Amino acid sequence: MNGAGSGSSNLCINDTLTDDELRSILAKLESEKDKEIFGLVCKRWLRLQSTERKKLAARAGPHMLRRMADRFTRLLELDLAQSVSRSFYPGVTDSDLAVIANGFTCLRVLNLHNCKGISDVGMKAIGEGLSLLQSLDVSYCRKLTDKGLAAVAKGCSDLRVLHLAGCRFVTDGILEALSKNCHNLEKLGLQGCTNITNYGLISLASGCQQIKYLDINKCSNVSDVGVSSVSRACSSSLKTLKLLDCYKIGDETILSLSKYCDNLETLIIGGCRDVSNDAIKSLAAAGRSSLKNLRMDWCLNLSDSSLSCILSQCRNLEALDIGCCEEVSDAAFELISSEEVDLRLKILKVSNCPKITVAGIGILVGKCSYLEYLDVRSCPHITKAGLDEAGLHFPEFCKVNFNGTINEPVVLI
Repeated sequence: MNGAGSGSSNLCINDTLTDDELRSILAKLESEKDKEIFGLVCKRWLRLQSTERKKLAARAGPHMLRRMADRFTRLLELDLAQSVSRSFYPGVTDSDLAVIANGFTCLRVLNLHNCKGISDVGMKAIGEGLSLLQSLDVSYCRKLTDKGLAAVAKGCSDLRVLHLAGCRFVTDGILEALSKNCHNLEKLGLQGCTNITNYGLISLASGCQQIKYLDINKCSNVSDVGVSSVSRACSSSLKTLKLLDCYKIGDETILSLSKYCDNLETLIIGGCRDVSNDAIKSLAAAGRSSLKNLRMDWCLNLSDSSLSCILSQCRNLEALDIGCCEEVSDAAFELISSEEVDLRLKILKVSNCPKITVAGIGILVGKCSYLEYLDVRSCPHITKAGLDEAGLHFPEFCKVNFNGTINEPVVLI
């Protein structure tokens, strides 16, 4: 072999391909396993694979976080959440957040769910260092207050998603800060933040009018005035509203949603006992095409006439919970039995409804060819033997929960 030929045969791929060409190859790899294998070829490929990595889940202290920041220089998503099973361990600390704020400057998504050791000091570091942050989950970080979270709102003005469930010291102050600084906010979780009031929701609505998802489950100090202000301000964007056990909510909220929110897909009003039958009928008439998930357990005013309106008019409804609505009977289903309608229901919960019998379930099964889960717990007139005797044929993959031994779908939580 001549010299030229010998030189050609020894040419290394690393001498031929540029970094940009190697990045292009890496971008075409779809599975994470293939991307990891790419990094095992040589140190150069490992460096490129590291710098192009976008997501990372880790459990690490300050020293390891610094090394990770040096390696994963373009990281967009960092998951440091603590599992409930490790809740005794504090997880991430304020000093860790200082390292993250200084080292992962491109970060868009940060998950600190259940990291009980962090405080306002760490939040201040995040606000000062991660100006590009768009999503933050600090649910059940119980030391946090408005002071630290307001620093995040001020420093991360492009924040789109904020989860604060279980942050018991949060008050209306954080909603004021979000309204003032984060006009692109789309998703806000406030479950169990009992210090939130109507004043905070009104403040939020004045500056954040792109909200798609609002969870104020168990925020017992909010009422129609605050929630209606959000429904009016976010009329075109609001798709999910959760009001579980907000016992001060009544007809004004439901009528406001019916009037303004044409794109509402998920509504949770379980435990809102003052909502009237007429308000539910209004919701049914307004939510014909958009409404997919509706939870109304313990809405004690619900009757056969309003439920039949929901079933016949909300044609795209996929999940419905009417548990503990004691006045609902088979008559609600008989009213739609003659209609030419095939319900799209996949999940139906009628637990603790003493007036519903096998006959009513039979009508529903005939209308629900997509049914995947049926909850009939504590329905005295519905048993497995009774359903078998009636010869009902459920869809092939449908699970019927008689006694709580089947895991419930989470869509209506």
